[in-house]
Amino acid sequence: MTNFNDREKAFENRFARDAELQFKVTARRNRLLGNWAAEKLGLNTAEADAYSREVVAADFEEAGDDDVFRKVYGDLTAKGVEVTEHEVRRAMEEKLVEARRQFIEEV
Repeated sequence: MTNFNDREKAFENRFARDAELQFKVTARRNRLLGNWAAEKLGLNTAEADAYSREVVAADFEEAGDDDVFRKVYGDLTAKGVEVTEHEVRRAMEEKLVEARRQFIEEV
């Protein structure tokens, strides 16, 4: 019975580590996306940092990526930046790949 309990605990630990890593990767993706959008908005360094934090915080509104998409796309279009929904979604995908790469390089 001990082997089964050890195995179960190992799976639980791995699940927790994987969930934590995914959370960190997503948060980094959102920060990178915020920097991308800040550049398009013409924000200075301090404003870009603050905006990136807003994008990260937007992810806590609901499950999934739609809240982040709405934040970034809405802010860009509200400021008159010509950008399509596809461009924002593609940037989200590219920044996710970049965030994963950064974490792999850190290990």
